[in-house]
Amino acid sequence: MRKLMSLLAGLLAGAAAGSAVAAADFATMVDMRGKGAATFVVESRIAGLGPVELMVDTGSGYTTINEEILARLQGNSDVRYLRQLRGRLANGSEIDVPVYMVEAISIGANCWLNDVEVAVFPGKTRPILGLNALQRTAPFIFSVEPPRLQLSNCGQAAPVTEADVAALDK
Repeated sequence: MRKLMSLLAGLLAGAAAGSAVAAADFATMVDMRGKGAATFVVESRIAGLGPVELMVDTGSGYTTINEEILARLQGNSDVRYLRQLRGRLANGSEIDVPVYMVEAISIGANCWLNDVEVAVFPGKTRPILGLNALQRTAPFIFSVEPPRLQLSNCGQAAPVTEADVAALDK
């Protein structure tokens, strides 16, 4: 039997104190792919953009996109500006970034989250799946062996828009 290393990270959000977590709570399985030392990515979709690979980062408070992705979403009118945010990077430095609301993001093929806040980082930085989105699927399990997310509280599939279809053709 494979050793299951999981980081529940105290993410039993929405569960009553002392309540048991049933196996059925983890109904959605999303395979991750290793990308170097302790880095995992999931195939995702952003409504209005199409497929995107997100790095899973349980240490990141926000899901992030880059300026290139933002420009494409703005061209399709699929984002809305919310506010500026001062964030601390892993190296300790701070940066001011804009925060936008995207219509929907999928984690894998079957877990859709509507109205997700994303921080926009400069340049072509790697998009990140952060805790603000992951906690909405709580309770969840981050497994290293095998590399997989086991998610709860996933929404139904988002409607496919013309922009999604156009993004697939690129």
